Amino acid sequence: MKLRERKQTQDGSPGWMTTYSDLVTLLLCFFVLLFSMSQIDVARFEAIAESFRNRNILFEGSPSAIDFEFPNNSAAMPDQDDGFDLKKENLFESGEIAKNQESLEELLAEVEGFLEEHQLQDVITANRTDQGVVLILQERILFDTAEAVIKSEGEPFLDKVALLLSNIPNYVRVEGHTDSRPISTEQFPSNWELSGARASSVIRYIINSGDFIEERFISVGYGDTRPIVPNDSSENWQKNRRVEIIILELAQGLN
Repeated sequence: MKLRERKQTQDGSPGWMTTYSDLVTLLLCFFVLLFSMSQIDVARFEAIAESFRNRNILFEGSPSAIDFEFPNNSAAMPDQDDGFDLKKENLFESGEIAKNQESLEELLAEVEGFLEEHQLQDVITANRTDQGVVLILQERILFDTAEAVIKSEGEPFLDKVALLLSNIPNYVRVEGHTDSRPISTEQFPSNWELSGARASSVIRYIINSGDFIEERFISVGYGDTRPIVPNDSSENWQKNRRVEIIILELAQGLN
């Protein structure tokens, strides 16, 4: 007698799927249990999250070399001229820096010649720094003690400085400096106000004496925070009370 074959049902999932689902569910419960029993290092978690955020920003800001719309097509080769242009730009910038350095050396020589020609070496000193050419005017030339009004005796010196600045295009920063002795008046409660007012007075006089663009000038008051010698004698106090006129490098601008 021939046995009747059992008809296999096609409805529902295979039998092994049930066992597999139970296993996955048990693993999920196991890891949830482990997570609930663990202690989270908040600082480390934030550091990791921040790292991923930075990477996302980097990827979003950087163009891809692959056209993802057609991933099977070969990526277009970058234009080789771009790298060449970048090299040319770097060489150009290096050349500009060298040219600017050379021009500042020439400017220093011009300033020193100007001071010598007008016999100003004893009252105005010039030197070269990494910022530009610095003219240093002592307080006694321009101001009375604890005052910010330019003396009439100091006006001829500023007239010559204005003449010098009218022949060059560089930006100019004027700094006011005082000694460490405190001041407390109604007009100047501290050395900050006094030094700032003196720098502004010098700029205002120079601008009014010629056809200058005001945006060329920067006024800074440092008070007694940047002495050039220790504040331990009358002679040194006098050296620290000064106004510095810095003819900046052209590349720096208003920075």
